[in-house]
Amino acid sequence: MKAEPGTTIRVFAPATVANVACGFDSLGFAINEPGDELVLTLTEKPGVRIIEITGDGGRLPLDAEKNTAGVSVIKLWQKLQPEFGLEMKLHKKMPLGSGLGSSSASSVASVFGANELLGNPLSRKDLLPFAMEGERLACGVAHADNAGPSLMGGFVLIRSYDPLDVIQLPNPPELFCAVVHPHVEIMTEDARKVLRRRIRLEDAVVQWSNLGGLISGLYTSDYALIGRSLNDIIFEPVRSLLIPGFDQMKQAAMDSGALGCSISGSGPSVFALAKGEESARAAGQAMQEALKPLGLDSDLFISPVNAEGPRVLKD
Repeated sequence: MKAEPGTTIRVFAPATVANVACGFDSLGFAINEPGDELVLTLTEKPGVRIIEITGDGGRLPLDAEKNTAGVSVIKLWQKLQPEFGLEMKLHKKMPLGSGLGSSSASSVASVFGANELLGNPLSRKDLLPFAMEGERLACGVAHADNAGPSLMGGFVLIRSYDPLDVIQLPNPPELFCAVVHPHVEIMTEDARKVLRRRIRLEDAVVQWSNLGGLISGLYTSDYALIGRSLNDIIFEPVRSLLIPGFDQMKQAAMDSGALGCSISGSGPSVFALAKGEESARAAGQAMQEALKPLGLDSDLFISPVNAEGPRVLKD
């Protein structure tokens, strides 16, 4: 693809499940859907502009400096200093405040698409700090447990933030995910406010032991170990209070045979991991049924772990 004014690309970036129970701010994985679609066009006029947003109900700003997709590309443009400007059309294909990395999907789509337009001067891993700037704008913290897997695909461990050290982990072939998104909204910054700032040593030991067990299970495709390790004793007990029907959904997922179940990101979406698509679907449908007595509608997404990450869409 030759970089010249008028060149256009359409890209998709996937939703993600962050934290994965025991990996707060350090672990996440990508799923096939939902996600965000972005159309990017190089222009002679300098600067980064968002000229259209759909699917957001008019809630997101067109001002690029106030939009997660826009601010990420602005930072990238400052780094690369191309001779072109950029116009973007953002099509939100996922709910806001869902716990599925909505802001990250927009940021990742923008930097991935812009990099493609310019001939891929940066690797995906090198694009991550720019995508993280969208997270900083969205919730005040430039975390990477959504942006990392959305950009790189698969399971991603953020070993360190300073310096940034990102590790891709294996995807067991039969590992499937069910995500239920109840039709309520929780903003990430609000969910972070309820977190404890001090943690008992005994709880910390349990938490990091579970994280080690989960990573070991991914490397060895030990599904039973993955299930035993999906245990968050620090953050889930607090954040689950913000999610109507969480306890009922988790119990329903486990009763249906899921390996484990917890909050996706900051919620309200809830994910269950299972061995095989059929088991994942059973867990997801059971979680949806558990919400019906509460009068809550929900969306269900069934997916293997998405190892691809963002992709260019063909017309």
